[in-house]
Amino acid sequence: MTTHDLYAKDPGTPDWQVPASGAARFSWDYDDGRDRLLALYQKGKDKQWDSVRRIDWELEVDPYDPLGTPDEALALHGTRHWSRMTERDKGELRRHYSSWQFSQFLHGEQGAMICAARIVESVPDLDAKFYSATQTMDEARHAEIYGRFLHEKIGMLYPINDNLQALLGDTLRDSRWDMPYLGMQVLIEGLALAAFGMIRDTTDKPLPKQILAYVMQDEARHVAFGRMALRDYYRQLTDAELREREEFVIEGCYLMRDRLRGTEVLENFGIPAAEAAEYTEQSEFLHLFRKLLFSRIVPCVKDIGLWGERLQRAYLDLGVFELGDSNLDLLMAQDEELAEQLDAERFAAEEAARTAEVTEAIAEGAAAES
Repeated sequence: MTTHDLYAKDPGTPDWQVPASGAARFSWDYDDGRDRLLALYQKGKDKQWDSVRRIDWELEVDPYDPLGTPDEALALHGTRHWSRMTERDKGELRRHYSSWQFSQFLHGEQGAMICAARIVESVPDLDAKFYSATQTMDEARHAEIYGRFLHEKIGMLYPINDNLQALLGDTLRDSRWDMPYLGMQVLIEGLALAAFGMIRDTTDKPLPKQILAYVMQDEARHVAFGRMALRDYYRQLTDAELREREEFVIEGCYLMRDRLRGTEVLENFGIPAAEAAEYTEQSEFLHLFRKLLFSRIVPCVKDIGLWGERLQRAYLDLGVFELGDSNLDLLMAQDEELAEQLDAERFAAEEAARTAEVTEAIAEGAAAES
């Protein structure tokens, strides 16, 4: 069975070609570079891992409740449609929502891989090229993981959301070398980190929790990379150039707010588009979810030096202005610590199992001798 057979709706053509512009830049300056970026590059090399070995793919997943999603989190809960749904229907709805969510993660990770490769090509500094090369490998691993989870555990995929595709297209078509950083490292990766974190911290299902914790450990480095590189570069830009970047951020944030509705799922259940949009807009859970998804973006945008009056007004309109004072470094440190803690717990459990097995074998041997 091909991936195309697993799509809940026809994704159209099997590939998407984005015309690219801009220059491939070589650097003949092979000195040591910036200490902070080289330290991050070393960390990126040290932290490479194999998803086949690190993730326990033997863990079972119920495709009709992959994340343990409560009824209240579903946009149809409390509507006239909900009262007519059987338990099987509700399970199918959970499956579709989880498929839609993880499919957007998958498509976003492929976009991140391509953007990281573009950064290797176009960024002028060799230290940034070095780090972006490690990130390209990270993003390939993440796409591999989400693809496997969707194929083997849920058995369904959704096409890329129109707004995510629009933001990716705008990011890749721009000829300025810093735009893949801004579009991917700050906006899309920041959004993904917040979404990953909310699911990681609320799901009681071990496999998705494991996947998200390990992916977030990588993503924390990626956002740190974008912050370092853009903070240094944006100090050199004119007010007019900074305003252009702020306009891109504003448009991207509104696109992402509109992306986070999952109306495609409801339309797949026969609900008209306008009615589906109304349900998602009225859902208190989804309203809070959409707001919290900006928890990684707003402080990062402020940190890199994009905090003009028009951008601040946009964040007030989005209801996320106060998130600018969040401690991003603390959030990233926690992401890394949680993955390390999960590793320690897994290794301790494996060691305990091996010890018990040896103890049992010794006991059986002693019993046989007697």
